[in-house]
Formats: sequence, C-alpha cells, structure tokens
Amino acid sequence: MSVDPKQFFYIHALENAVEHENVPKAGAVLGLLMGKHPEFRSRAKEMSAILNEVLQEIDGMTPAERREKLAEMAPELLDQKKEKKTKERGLRDLKNVGKDGVVMRFAPNPSGPLHIGHARAAYLNDYYVRKYGGRYVLRIEDTDARRVQPENYGMILEDIEWLGLKISEIVYQSDRLDIYYTYCRKLLESGNAYVCTCDSAAFKLLKDSKKECPCRNQTVEENISLWEKMLDGTFPEGAATVRVKTGVDLPDPAMRDFSLFRIVETPHLRTDARVFPMMNFSVVIDDHLLGITHVIRGKDHIANTKRQGFIYDYLGWSQPEFYHYGRMSVGGLVLSTTAMKEGIRAGKYTGWDDIHLGTLRAIARRGIQADAVRNSMIDIGVGQTDIAFSWENLFAENKQVIDPVANRYFFVPNPVKCEIKKAPAVTAKAFLHPNDEARGYRMLDFKGTLYAPEEELADVPMVRFKDLFNVRIGDTNGERVFEYAGTSLEEARKEKSPIIQWLPESEKVKCILLTPEGKQEGLCEILVRDELDKVVQFERVGFARIDSVSDSGIVAYFAHR
Repeated sequence: MSVDPKQFFYIHALENAVEHENVPKAGAVLGLLMGKHPEFRSRAKEMSAILNEVLQEIDGMTPAERREKLAEMAPELLDQKKEKKTKERGLRDLKNVGKDGVVMRFAPNPSGPLHIGHARAAYLNDYYVRKYGGRYVLRIEDTDARRVQPENYGMILEDIEWLGLKISEIVYQSDRLDIYYTYCRKLLESGNAYVCTCDSAAFKLLKDSKKECPCRNQTVEENISLWEKMLDGTFPEGAATVRVKTGVDLPDPAMRDFSLFRIVETPHLRTDARVFPMMNFSVVIDDHLLGITHVIRGKDHIANTKRQGFIYDYLGWSQPEFYHYGRMSVGGLVLSTTAMKEGIRAGKYTGWDDIHLGTLRAIARRGIQADAVRNSMIDIGVGQTDIAFSWENLFAENKQVIDPVANRYFFVPNPVKCEIKKAPAVTAKAFLHPNDEARGYRMLDFKGTLYAPEEELADVPMVRFKDLFNVRIGDTNGERVFEYAGTSLEEARKEKSPIIQWLPESEKVKCILLTPEGKQEGLCEILVRDELDKVVQFERVGFARIDSVSDSGIVAYFAHR
C-alpha cells in the first residue's frame, strides 16, 4: 500500500505539536518516514521540501487548530494519548504486609543535599506507605563525622519538604550511640564479636589467606576490657576495631569478620563520642528497634543484606522484607558530593543549586516540580534491571504538571529594533493561556516600532508577528526595511511566512535566560515581573522558572521545551 508522504508528515508532526506544544524539528520527522518507508530514501531532497511546507503550516496554527486537524486526520492518536495520560501508576505488591500497614525508612547521609538519585528510594518507600498505611521513618545516618557539615542537616530537611514525603518521625543516629553500644556489648558477651587490635594491613593479609587473626580467640572478659578501653579513649584512631565473627573461610573475603565499630577522632557536630558504629551494625539495630517491616534499596546493597544477616541471627531477630532495585545511571549532571563540593569551592559552580548539578534544589531551580520527579520514579519502579535515567521522560512528566498552569509570554532573544512603515497603531491581544480563555489576555500596544529576534528576520521576504500583523522585509541601499503587509493569517500561511514573537517598546524588560549550555540575553514582557518563582512558557522557546526580578531586569532558568 503506497504512502502519501505529505499526509504522513502532517499526522506525525501534528501528533508531536499537540503533545509538546512545539513544532518538531524536521530531522526527527524526516527520519521517521525514512525508517518506516525506506523507498523514500532516494528522494530525500524532495521529501525535505514537502516536510518544510507542512511544518510551516503547522507552525502557524493555534493549539486548538492543531488538535482539530489531528482529530480529523488521525482521531485514534488523540484517544491513545488520553488513555496514556489517565493510566494508573502503580508498583507491585509487597509481601507480608500486616494489618497495621508497613513501616518504611529513607536513610540519607548528611554529606550534602539530596540529589536525583536519592529521589528514587525516597519516593518508592513513600509510595508503599501511602498505599498500605503505616509509618515512614526519616533516619539521618550521621555516624561519620568526616562527612558531616552543619548546613547539611538543614538542607536535607528542606529537600524532604520539597519532595513532599509522608514522614512520620525523624531519627538521628548520632543520638542513638548508647543503644548501639548496648547491643555491641551483647555480641561481645555472646562470643559472636571481638575487639581486634591488629594492624589493618596485617589483618587483611590474614583475611585474604583465610586465616584467623590472633584477636579472634580472646576470652569474653578480654574483649569487654578492650571494648571499655575503646570507649574511654585509651586507643587512638585506627588502633582497635570491633569485628563480628562470620567465618574465615567464606568464599567472599568481604564477608569475613567485617568491622562493626571503629574509632574516629574527628570532632562530631552533635556528640563528643569517639567510637562509632559501621553502617551494617547501626542499620540492623535501627531497623529492628524502629519496627521497619520492608526495606527498598539499590542492589549495590545486596552484599550488605548478607552481612547484616549475621547480626540478625546472633541477636535472634527476624529480618525485614528486602527489595533491591537496579542501578540508575544519570547522565549530564554532576552527582558526586565530593565533586560538587570541590566545584563550589573552586568557583566552578555557584552553589548547591547550580543548574549543572544533579541536586534536587538545582532541579527545582529550573522549574522541575516534585510531582514530576515522583511520577518518573514510580514509573521506573523497583526492578533489578539497570537503567539509564531519562531526562526526556522527566521533562514530559513535568510538562503535564506545569502546562495547565504556566502563563504564556513572549521572549525575544538577540533583539533588533524594527520600525514598521505604514503600520497603524494597534493593541494586540494575546492569550495568557491558549487553553484557558478565562485567564484573559496580555495587551501589547504597538506604536510604530517593535523588537524582534534578529535570526528570525534573516533571509525571509515576509514574517508574521504573532497576534499582530504581517510585515514585508525589503532592502534599500543595503539597509533592511520593514513594511506593513496587512493582517491576513491566510496570506502569511500561503507565503509560508514564519510566525515570530515580538515586543513593543512599552512592554519590554531585559531578561537573561540561563540554560545548562550558557545564558541567552534578550527581552521579555513586563508582565513577567509578576511571575517571580513561578514557571512560565516563553512561546516557541520553552518553559522557564522566573528566578529573580530587579530594576536591572529578569533572570529566568530554562527548564525544557
């Protein structure tokens, strides 16, 4: 069955324009045709000319006209999109959920603010608390004084608030050291742990060769005495550690007599203690005493789950239900706390909310909404398959959240002043939102001159200024001349004239649009001053969050198209 390439282009370009409110790039639509119908590859130049005509026409349509046209040509596509939008999101059921629901936990380390990787664990646990009822514990794992800074505690709480998690209680591990000491003593008294004073390098040689260290055979009394010396400051950092007895011949060396406690002499912000638990010990004690029923975490913790099993068994406790999800690689942004700190210190980044970083506060500064992050993470789910995080999916989710509420405005990059000859003074009426007429209009008063994007005026005989009129572009003695050419939209479409944004003298204000690729200077409508900390859509540019408003102008952060 032969395919009409023009109709093919119309349908797929309209589909994209309806969903994203932007006319797609020609290459994407052309590539779609060539991929599905290779018989057209030899006619690429001809196809490209047809496609450009179609895109010009679609560019001149209003959102309502695009939907109407798509409904006429391919109504099933609109139905599919509606069905997709209303699809219920959900995760698989958990095992062994009790009548009182579940008790879940999110356990960040205060080495810095939260980033997009943290959001996955945070929202997956939150999902199940909301689904089954119960409690959600925020546990701040702050037992490593070398990684803790005072401001980090506050930043984590701010990030938690932005995420909108249903937190029931907050626990700081640095407040629970006496509890950890009590259970360490129990393991020493039962003979399931010992205090090791071997040099770390010497212990590693013994462990790797499946040999016991001499400390392993100390009596309970000897171990308790050494433990008390650890607590009273007799030993310096690195001179003693508590180890759990597992098995010196276990296949995995990492499982053999791993550490439970160490001495850290770096001063801690919240305690004078010098002896701190290792993660595998404190996690077991906390999960049991806090009643955690289900644990959802990355599969890089599978080995830790096995290690923790020894401690559960020695203390006679049942383990929670464990679920381990696959790794999520996040490209394009910096996530390493160390790299972020170094970059901020060196002046490479402006702070934790620099848009080149992957922190939640940087993402929020760009106008990404917490609900969009939540939806993206729920869609990713708890499977063990490794995945690459899709920024495009996040942007699509964010658009669904902000599109209904974001007002529309003109932004003119690289503006050039144009005097329009023979043009009448007129007030243009532009919708604040094309799908919500009740919001009203922006009134733009044209009085002879306007500002337009320099690149949009090049190599075209006529343009249409959106919501205003048509203008012919000529040349007199090497100087560009602009002349009024009527108000007919049909004539502009017939001549395939680009429809571009503009600003009158009375309605313009300087605007800097910051993107991860750099900044773009231009002008925007003066009404944007009223949108501080809100997301707007700059027509034909994309969504942006208004970050600051001052006498010198407006600064906005680009989110996405």
